[in-house]
Amino acid sequence: MRQAALRLCTTLGKGLRAPGRGLTQGSENPEKQRVLHMHEVRDKLREIVGVSTNWRDHVKAMEERKLLQSFLAQSQKGLPPRRMKDSYIEVLLPLGSQPELREKYLTVQNTIRFGRILEDLDSLGVLICYMHTKIHSAKASPLSIVTALVDKIDMCKTSLSPEQDIKFSGHVSWVGKTSMEVKMQMFQLHGNEFCPVLDATFVMVARDSENQGPAFVNPLILESPEEEELFRQGELNKGRRVAFSSTSLLKMAPSAEERTTIHEMFLSTLDPKTISFQSRVLPPHAVWMEDSKLKSLEICHPQERNIFNRIFGGFLMRKAYELGWATACNFGGSRPFVVAVDDIMFQKPVEVGSLLFLSSQVCFTRDNYIQVRVHSEVASLANKEHMTTNVFHFTFMSEKEVPLVFPRTYGESMLYLDGQRHFNSMSVPANLRKDYLVEP
Repeated sequence: MRQAALRLCTTLGKGLRAPGRGLTQGSENPEKQRVLHMHEVRDKLREIVGVSTNWRDHVKAMEERKLLQSFLAQSQKGLPPRRMKDSYIEVLLPLGSQPELREKYLTVQNTIRFGRILEDLDSLGVLICYMHTKIHSAKASPLSIVTALVDKIDMCKTSLSPEQDIKFSGHVSWVGKTSMEVKMQMFQLHGNEFCPVLDATFVMVARDSENQGPAFVNPLILESPEEEELFRQGELNKGRRVAFSSTSLLKMAPSAEERTTIHEMFLSTLDPKTISFQSRVLPPHAVWMEDSKLKSLEICHPQERNIFNRIFGGFLMRKAYELGWATACNFGGSRPFVVAVDDIMFQKPVEVGSLLFLSSQVCFTRDNYIQVRVHSEVASLANKEHMTTNVFHFTFMSEKEVPLVFPRTYGESMLYLDGQRHFNSMSVPANLRKDYLVEP
């Protein structure tokens, strides 16, 4: 089903993505005729929300946002319906035409840092939702729109050059009462044509002006069979997420097939020289899961705050991705390339001043693929209690075949099965070419 949706996006994108055709910018607002540059997106968000770039003003700005509560709708029926084209936007990252921008995105291998792309996608997704929910009578938006989930990011193109312009586009593709699904695409200029690089699906939620409770969002008008299919896919995505959550290994026991897999792995690690369940040895070309871990610590400074004075979700994704990439590199012994990102749930906001603890480990491997799980938790300076904020799942492809990873404990066995499930949900074909050059 996901592959069918990707084919649909490719077909529909011929109209959606090309300037002047399909969902075009500026159908109602002349300002949208000019393509934004990526560095302007964050400025635009601050303008929409009505906050200052000065950290010292954040308390005053948040007090002023309380006055916007009166603009919130009491029900979804009280909001005007919007079309997909109303939220459609294209944003340019002019790496080719503005070389001074390259250093921020550059890796030592002269490719593009994927962690920076994650930051840009997060900002763009929020802006798209504000375009969908715009209230013309209000000077600033009464909504606080935040990222709830990165449902899926699938790579669909080859190398990313730091010397060619990149274009992002996206629009709201599904809405609930207080949530919105956003589909975004990324392209890079090759010759005279922008070629697709990735497809991303984010889920955003709307909250009140103080970011204390849920808020209603505008319903969506469907104007074509293609838009109806996109909306239907959004409903299926929601159902899939509910089903995946209900069968989580934190709630239900593994399936019979999964139990057999774990038992066979356990038997293969028993020392044949002893008749004991306690004596464990690794099979050839294998690594204990516990030996694949890497950890890092970040101090969450005001510089990394979002427009609501919490730590920017894109920053969290970048730091988690870079640690995950380093884990895959250290494990596989060669440069890994990102293949897919999925199921990043933002469970708790991260406050400015928090200590951010990141723990990464390889939880599943197959051939030259490495499935990495990054666990994020925070502790305040005043309170040493640790609380989970995010769990990240990244699929990497190594240049060569990688060792098998073996769990030693029951808990690690559950991590292995969870990694296997995420790997099997990957919609990118298994025979990916080696010209993936998307790095941290």
